[in-house]
Amino acid sequence: MTKILIVEDEIAIAELLQIGLTRRGYASEYVLNGREAADLIENINYDLILLDIMLPEINGYELMGYIETINIPTIFITAKGALKDKVKGLRIGADDYIVKPFELDEVEARVESVLRRYGKVNGCVVFNDIEINIKTRTVTKMGEEITLTPKEYELLSTLIKNKNTLLYREDLFEKVWEKEFTGDSRTLDLHIQRLRKKLDDKDIIKTVYGVGYIMKG
Repeated sequence: MTKILIVEDEIAIAELLQIGLTRRGYASEYVLNGREAADLIENINYDLILLDIMLPEINGYELMGYIETINIPTIFITAKGALKDKVKGLRIGADDYIVKPFELDEVEARVESVLRRYGKVNGCVVFNDIEINIKTRTVTKMGEEITLTPKEYELLSTLIKNKNTLLYREDLFEKVWEKEFTGDSRTLDLHIQRLRKKLDDKDIIKTVYGVGYIMKG
């Protein structure tokens, strides 16, 4: 199920957004300050973030600087309606910008639009001719199922969710294996080789020698 984080310090607005997203079939949760949001984002792979700007502890602009490095689609929802604020929000990496007060139908439509742009619709993540069904944890290429081990699945899912972003070896290893990287990349490199073979495409995952890997699409 598509996971959405709502970062909003007004609880009535946060709950309204959560009700609307739940009605649309999304799994959503909210937090009321930027610091708590940063902690969740570090540990959970969200599909999209709805982000206020004027937040306690860490504001939305500051939080956006961190979100952009991990490539999670983000929509600002804020009372700051001046053109300069909107331009700033989009320039620092937001995918859309909604000014309060808003209509739920508009928010839901924009959420759907951004998710579709990233290939994250109906519980699936799409990359070229590869489709990952998040609910069933199955992978197909051109409609044919590809059998992957659990770690191969997690590795492919992480690479696709961060497409066009260089992932450093140590960060990629720690995300997938959930333990500290000790400097030995043989396990990671072997899994990359197996993925290329199973997907029948030696160029699908680009190697940046001595640094990490990237999927471009």
